[in-house]
Amino acid sequence: MSGMDGRLEAVLDAAYACFVRHGLKRTTMDDIAHEVGLSRPTLYLSVRNKDEAFAMVARRLLDRAGAAAAEAAQSQGELAQRVAGVLETKLRLAITLNRDSPAHAQEFLSVGSRLLGMMVTDYEASLAELVTDLLADQVPRVDAAETAAILVALTFGLESDLTDPDIALDRLRRAVRLIIGGLMVSGR
Repeated sequence: MSGMDGRLEAVLDAAYACFVRHGLKRTTMDDIAHEVGLSRPTLYLSVRNKDEAFAMVARRLLDRAGAAAAEAAQSQGELAQRVAGVLETKLRLAITLNRDSPAHAQEFLSVGSRLLGMMVTDYEASLAELVTDLLADQVPRVDAAETAAILVALTFGLESDLTDPDIALDRLRRAVRLIIGGLMVSGR
């Protein structure tokens, strides 16, 4: 890793710490510079402004979650396990953000965000596509895209109460098993 790549990673780590602590509106470039231990002019060599830093932090979070989802889709195991694994990456991202910043977690995941709307929408579409592909491959007589949309919506619903993350994850796994089991029996 080059010095610039290492510095950018450190800047993004510091920016994340500031954003989860203060939120986007209250975080300043001075906060990020202080957190990473750089001067403001040096910080500007890595990011132009806090909006760009926020977008880069969010992109990194979504890329990592997307890679984990793709890995879950390719894993060995039963269909329900693989589908749940894909969807768990979304739920685990929400759990992490909620743990790190209960007051500001939604800033990172809102499709209504002026900075991240399309990024979040694309991430969610990629999850639905992974689930659609898994279902189409294993349960051909089912409308895979519609079923995937239902499963993704179910995952969003579970994000509304993350007071006990283990319960939310268990509910997701059980719901996926029930839906997939029903599809396998009925073929619909």
